[in-house]
Amino acid sequence: MPIPVRKRDDDTSTTIAEALSEHGVTRRQFLQFCTAMSATLALPGLFVPRIASALEQAKRPTLVWMEFQECCGNIEAFLRAANPTVSDIILDIISLDYNETIMAASGQQAHEALAKVVKEQKGSYIAAVEGSIPLKQGGIHCCIGGRTALELAREVCGNALTTIAVGSCAAFGGVPAASPNPTGAVGVKDAVSGIKLINLPGCPANTDNITATLVHYLVFNKLPETDRFGRPLFAYGKRIHDNCERRSHFDSGQYVEQWGDMAHRQGHCLYKMGCKGPETFHNCPSQRYNQRVSWPVAAGHGCVGCSEPQFWDTMAPYYHRLPHVPGFGIEHTADKIGAGLAIGTAAAFAAHGVISALRKDDKSEGTRGEKHGEDRDRPDNADRRPPED
Repeated sequence: MPIPVRKRDDDTSTTIAEALSEHGVTRRQFLQFCTAMSATLALPGLFVPRIASALEQAKRPTLVWMEFQECCGNIEAFLRAANPTVSDIILDIISLDYNETIMAASGQQAHEALAKVVKEQKGSYIAAVEGSIPLKQGGIHCCIGGRTALELAREVCGNALTTIAVGSCAAFGGVPAASPNPTGAVGVKDAVSGIKLINLPGCPANTDNITATLVHYLVFNKLPETDRFGRPLFAYGKRIHDNCERRSHFDSGQYVEQWGDMAHRQGHCLYKMGCKGPETFHNCPSQRYNQRVSWPVAAGHGCVGCSEPQFWDTMAPYYHRLPHVPGFGIEHTADKIGAGLAIGTAAAFAAHGVISALRKDDKSEGTRGEKHGEDRDRPDNADRRPPED
């Protein structure tokens, strides 16, 4: 059954519900999408009817998506969105009026399309930026149509209703900003001041988080609450380590010691192999990638901390374990840890069993597998008890 359409009395333009109905999206599919968005936004199920009602009446927002110093990984991920499908997103929910990679127009026609949006929809369109912005030598390291990325970002973002920095490069500079940073690459926040901005870091950013951010704005008419790095709490409010599917193995002191060993094949904890999950805030374990099929840790590779500021310089080398783990407890946020409220957690970490796990005589711990269960009564097993958060 098609979605029942309710138009605003004072607005006859196309609503999201109308667009979805025209493309054959059923009421059931629409409600499934609203339920998924409610879960992504960490809202209780009671909000599903409110999300559905708001989206039925909301007009399709105009989005311009600019690409600067990046690898196109974020737009590639966006094209593989599954909830809803990319065609739903592009054709039905949003009006993507400009993007260098997927738009039909090119050259002067493309530049004119962007200029038209900026001029005619000033203050009402949403800008998405992918990639860092170079500042050195007047910004000549990234030019589009004879204009620098810095010029374009200031004009387009400066006239937008709000700006979404998609991916780690746009949010914090990412790989282009890694030392020695020859182009002077920075994130949008450091290049364009005084704009309404939200950061969605990740390499790439998770498409569900992009969609949920847009939905939050359409439903509540404001951007979601963020942490001190401008990241929405619904997506970056919890640490990967606390929600990791390998966490039980960490609690049990079962670690991978070598790539491909028995512990690796059995899905044990990757902390010793350099996993940065204990210092990274992101909802990767719940949202996953590639139509929610998997994510790096599930695939057997440790988290590289790509959603954290300066992740390349601060998280490398990727295969060295973290020297200092800031704290434990799902209630901790990046703000609290940054403010030093996790005092004493290092002791908890030691008590948790990492120290014992790193002892020389424990080199085979990660490969014990089922044998580990036979050691529960050993005197040093107390060191492996979970910390009292």
